[in-house]
Amino acid sequence: MNTATQVLNKSLTPQISARLSKNFTRHLKERVIEFILMLAALSAVLTTAAIVGILLYESYGFFEFVPVSDFLTDTVWTPLFENPRYGILPLVSGTLTVTGVALLIAVPIGTISAIYLSEFASHRVRETIKPVLELLAGVPTIVFGFFALLFITPLLQKIMPGLPTFNMLSSGIVIGIMIIPYIASLSEDAMRAVPMSMREGSYAMGATRFQTAIRVVTPAAISGIVAAYILGISRAIGETMVVAIAAGQQPNLTFNPMDAAATITAYIVQVAMGDLPHGSIGYQSIFAAGLVLMLMTLTLNIIGHITRKKYSERY
Repeated sequence: MNTATQVLNKSLTPQISARLSKNFTRHLKERVIEFILMLAALSAVLTTAAIVGILLYESYGFFEFVPVSDFLTDTVWTPLFENPRYGILPLVSGTLTVTGVALLIAVPIGTISAIYLSEFASHRVRETIKPVLELLAGVPTIVFGFFALLFITPLLQKIMPGLPTFNMLSSGIVIGIMIIPYIASLSEDAMRAVPMSMREGSYAMGATRFQTAIRVVTPAAISGIVAAYILGISRAIGETMVVAIAAGQQPNLTFNPMDAAATITAYIVQVAMGDLPHGSIGYQSIFAAGLVLMLMTLTLNIIGHITRKKYSERY
């Protein structure tokens, strides 16, 4: 009886195969792979921390010479002149004006494109148009810059004869064209993620496809759409080559898009390509401007995170 019980217990005991048993070599390889993956994940965090550290370090030297109050309130930015002034407002106004023009172009066109691709386009049309939109995002920005200067500006001058060669309107329009793929693609992905049952329920209530797209799908995907808008705004604020080529490089406190003005990124390019000695106040001014640009994008990302968290839907 005892022997039979022992045999039965042995047969019921889980047996671990030799392949699955603990192996020191395999365990070591897994730990090494985990460590490499952790380093890859931390690389983005460490890179961001290094960028922030450099900006703060170089900006500290700048603000030892320039009071923060003058930097934030002065309306003239001439750090390379004989009598320099360091008011960041002209660069901020130029950046916001170009971004505003870009959003007026990109947000409606990108959103309408996303609604069409998600709710109305056939599978064949969607698979044709979406790669073309994503291909547009891969065009070098310097090409867009010369497109704005040599095509859009002359075209606008035929409509508005007094428009100067360098202006924020043409650069804003082209930047808007540049960020349409970001908004359209991400918004379309968010809309496609809405469950089909919500559409079917809307159709069952007698709604048309247009009413379903506008009143059901779009509100349900609003968190993803807002994320697309935030990405587009950040992309527009950080654009460099288009504004450096087409908008001008003279800081000008104006919100009139038909004027020439410099943006934060255009000024950074202008100084970085010059011959200013390292450590000079003019050289350190680009880090102070870069710090302002980083704070602007950080604020946008925080707003976007709060908005997505507030309106996010889980299905």
